[in-house]
Amino acid sequence: MRSKKVRAAVYGIAVLILVCTAAVYGRLPEKIPTHWGIDGVTTYGGRANIWVLAGMGPVFAVMFDLLPKVDPKKKNYEKFGRYYDGFCVLMELFAAAVWALVLSESLAPGQIQVGKTVTVLVGLLFLVLGNYMPKIKPNFYMGIRTPWTISSENVWRRTHRLGGKLFAAAGAVSVLSGLFLPGRASAFLLGILAVAVSLGAGVMSYVWWRQENRG
Repeated sequence: MRSKKVRAAVYGIAVLILVCTAAVYGRLPEKIPTHWGIDGVTTYGGRANIWVLAGMGPVFAVMFDLLPKVDPKKKNYEKFGRYYDGFCVLMELFAAAVWALVLSESLAPGQIQVGKTVTVLVGLLFLVLGNYMPKIKPNFYMGIRTPWTISSENVWRRTHRLGGKLFAAAGAVSVLSGLFLPGRASAFLLGILAVAVSLGAGVMSYVWWRQENRG
């Protein structure tokens, strides 16, 4: 993270999650939801599992600080630093949202339609990432990283232009499905879209690399 304000915000969110977890831990039931299946079945675990989720915030914060320093293409981060900072904040907020969802369902089960909520959250994540992708420069940790995008800046650029459109479209569809379709249907559609978009961008990166290296 290049911005001191962004670094402070990311670490601040991480610390806030830990403080809030400590404050409410004594009120949590012995068993809390840890996984919601697409079939509607909820898996439960001990309440100590909430610390695993709460710990994601600090782990993300430290990881986001370190990755640009160890990336062999670290000089490229200067070219898209604003978007990397935005990505760091976005992922920290997403981790906080997942933590808050589990906390809510632990303290007041059934108040939130989990499947639909998660679909909308992931859809919003895809929307923002789709807008970021065309601005991301080659690196080893962020973006669509295939052997073919890493080996060619031209393939990287074309793949991320396509990936940006695909992820933004998938995000918009996911948000709408989360708002208007039943939870199970929207979650299933989200899974299909995520796989299709990732495969589509990955396959095209290979096609463009082959075209570039033909002959």
